[in-house]
Amino acid sequence: MVTRSIETVAVIGLGKVGELVASLLARAGFEVIGFDAVERPCADFETRLLDVVDGQAIRSGLSDADAVVACLPYHLNIAVAEAAYDAGVHYFDLTEDVPTTERVVELSAVRPESVFVPQCGLAPGFIGIVGASVAATFTTTRSIELKVGALPQNPTGLLGYAFNWSAEGVVNEYLNDCEVLRGGRRQMVPALAEKERVVIGGIELEAALTSGGLGTMCRTYEGHVQRLDYKTLRYPGHFRQMHFLFDELNLRDDRALIGRILLDAKPPVNDDIVYLHVAVEGVKDGQPFRENFVRGYLPMDIDGRRWRAISWTTAASAVGVVELVAEGVLPHTGCVHQEDIRFSDLLATRSGALFAAAS
Repeated sequence: MVTRSIETVAVIGLGKVGELVASLLARAGFEVIGFDAVERPCADFETRLLDVVDGQAIRSGLSDADAVVACLPYHLNIAVAEAAYDAGVHYFDLTEDVPTTERVVELSAVRPESVFVPQCGLAPGFIGIVGASVAATFTTTRSIELKVGALPQNPTGLLGYAFNWSAEGVVNEYLNDCEVLRGGRRQMVPALAEKERVVIGGIELEAALTSGGLGTMCRTYEGHVQRLDYKTLRYPGHFRQMHFLFDELNLRDDRALIGRILLDAKPPVNDDIVYLHVAVEGVKDGQPFRENFVRGYLPMDIDGRRWRAISWTTAASAVGVVELVAEGVLPHTGCVHQEDIRFSDLLATRSGALFAAAS
């Protein structure tokens, strides 16, 4: 039996995704301590109360752990990363926020004896793992196009959306500038630009640039790939309505208000679907080629409980990465980027195997 470098994992934030992250970790054989600001008793793992804005309380909570997975709104993650740095424990998170990730990378550079693995969710995270793994099969790569949409299966209204993910995070993605590669060089471009039509399984969607979905991929592929971008998938007409909200109603500068309005108007649903669309172009087997990886992931029953598609795809990717670090497949020091992870390795983990089961 392989000795793991990680035995006890703290999960901070037991919300829509965090609870399943903790459950999958326990299912994969880790000892788990779940922390939240409110009581959330669970039969699968120990739970404790924690003030997530109290840095010293976080440091105390990590004293019994080998690693921590932060499942919090993006603006709370830096405090957890810095606590992990001080406590000398391995750090994982689900953030899409670029400044948060930059801080995590800085911490990894000055504490090389721990591993820091930011952006382990769906996008960034799983989408980057798939995209990089497809690109690795090409002799030369011209472009990598990544798209993800977490949507209701049965949309209603002009927005055609439901906030199964953090409304705060979605607004952040819609308003922050996006890093892309154009002509092989990194550029910053406005979010919600470069809209295009996409059809998956006969379902018509639209896609537009949004922030954060590429993680660190632009730096990794700069000078090697001519074009790289990440777009969010929505039902037709969605982005037009968002432009109306942000610009015609002059709400662009009040993100908190926008988040409250949208969450109230489009609350979560159980019948969601997560669309993934990866397209890589280049030279393969001596010929010009375009390879597509397209999936639609539905809600899944795990150990007798049904989980939304956005919850299990995010959690399975994150926990699969923890498994890979613990088992020595990935480094247990320094900073690990999502594009460093092979899709085949992720599928070989107990949690990552959920993707194969759903395909």
